[in-house]
Amino acid sequence: MKKDTHNFVQEYKGLGAFGLDRKTDEETIMFYLQKFSEDSFLEALLPRLSDPELEEIYLFINDKLKLHLLEDEYHSLFLKDR
Repeated sequence: MKKDTHNFVQEYKGLGAFGLDRKTDEETIMFYLQKFSEDSFLEALLPRLSDPELEEIYLFINDKLKLHLLEDEYHSLFLKDR
């Protein structure tokens, strides 16, 4: 059984614009991140990134996870290992 889902991007009918209001901003980020995480897209993008760019993305994501999630949330919501 798959643990990961990308349902939002399949059903989203919103503006896909940033800077209008908080709700639209959140929806746009969710849309972008789900598109960004597609295997075929990442297979094309990742080899083109420099080592520092890869590290920058990794550190940015880890920083936000540590800042905004409790450890249990990190495991249950992000890693899905609990």
